[in-house]
Amino acid sequence: QVQLNESGGGLVQAGGSLRLSCAASGRTFSRYAMGWFRQPPGKEREFVAAISRSGSSTSYADSVKGRFTISRDNAKNTVYLQMNSLKPEDTAVYYCAADTPPSLITISRGPGSYDYWGQGTQVTVSS
Repeated sequence: QVQLNESGGGLVQAGGSLRLSCAASGRTFSRYAMGWFRQPPGKEREFVAAISRSGSSTSYADSVKGRFTISRDNAKNTVYLQMNSLKPEDTAVYYCAADTPPSLITISRGPGSYDYWGQGTQVTVSS
């Protein structure tokens, strides 16, 4: 089992940047593909970005492509989400999640594929 702890959320003006971190403890971090999801107020949880176990493959939602970057440091058991050019519609609770895929490059965009979730961190973008 792995425990996930997000940090780095906060209040930022439109056009600003934030970097979210998700620290993992427990079993070997490199066994997990990692994903970021978000849940805007009154809406369902949605996919943001994901990265493979090796870090060689990434995937992004169309709404964040070109603005957000996911990365991981397996030595630090941490996955990051760099968010630039933030918009008010990026306001949400952001969650990191861990998946146990069959290969080093497999990644999933579906929340049902992820076995472990953090508690979430609030990101608020003001206009």
